[in-house]
Amino acid sequence: MSKIVVDTFLTVDGVLQAPGAPDEDREGGFTHGGWQAPLFDEAAGEFVGEGFARIEGLLLGRKTYEIFAAYWPRIADDHPDAAAGQALNALPKYVASRTLTGVEWQNSTLLGDDVTAAVAKLREQQGGEIHVMGSGDLVQTLIRHDLVDEYRLMIFPVVLGTGKKLFAEGAVPTALELVESRTTPGGVVICVYRRAGEVTYGSFGPAE
Repeated sequence: MSKIVVDTFLTVDGVLQAPGAPDEDREGGFTHGGWQAPLFDEAAGEFVGEGFARIEGLLLGRKTYEIFAAYWPRIADDHPDAAAGQALNALPKYVASRTLTGVEWQNSTLLGDDVTAAVAKLREQQGGEIHVMGSGDLVQTLIRHDLVDEYRLMIFPVVLGTGKKLFAEGAVPTALELVESRTTPGGVVICVYRRAGEVTYGSFGPAE
């Protein structure tokens, strides 16, 4: 089976909205876009690079797909991000959207209207890790339908008090196993969690 892995930047209060740029996602009147960039240090970059090396496919929502497709295919060969761009261009990319009628970025495929069924089918196929980057709305759908196998969280030392959160209302109660943790010199706490089973009532442990 393949494994669905959510890669995300978070604030201490669980916000994942618009970490990279002021205009990345202003939905809901969000005005704190770009909160991640000043705190992203070399050690955080190394963790991201480790994740890139394990990716065998990308699962993206429409907004993140459009941001990526407008940037990565256009990277020049002498750009510092050229190697990452070449890797992303070559990967299979699965796009969840009810509004797009086509996808032009190479090796991209629209999943169709029934996203949860399509992702469940991807999980059943023989393969490695399919990573979800950004794509906050898609992540909520995956969480509600218990389709996430692993979370790779980078928690930045900032509190915003507003914005879309990773675990919003409707998340399926799930026990997680911490399989890796580290802290960068800049104070970013990195945690990797894997799904450990259902949570039983009155217990924080996995169901037996």
